[in-house]
Amino acid sequence: MNKILTVLLALPAILFLTLGLRWLVAPEGVAVEFGMALDSGLGLSTQIGDLSAFFLTLGLSMLLALLSRQRIWFYPPIMLLGFAALGRVLAWLFHDAALAPQIAIEVIVAALLFLASRRLAEAA
Repeated sequence: MNKILTVLLALPAILFLTLGLRWLVAPEGVAVEFGMALDSGLGLSTQIGDLSAFFLTLGLSMLLALLSRQRIWFYPPIMLLGFAALGRVLAWLFHDAALAPQIAIEVIVAALLFLASRRLAEAA
């Protein structure tokens, strides 16, 4: 079970790292995948800087958690994904935004990370 959980979390960690790198080197392509148009000037700087930081931090924290088995490293990605999901729900409820289907991935990966923080950190 622990090996399966590790693989189930390593795959999205690599995906998140890839997304972060893509925001740095080819933002046009990844923006389209997120249903976004690239801004210009300060807005473009914010998009690239914030979104690359989000995904790179998310992926690196997940990999650090899986490699170190230290429970503390599981919490940053749980919080990032949880707050992203909460933000999506609030945007949908209060700001007339579409409820993005990515919320399912965020909730599932956050739940798997929480489970891993209990199972994998204790197994170390």
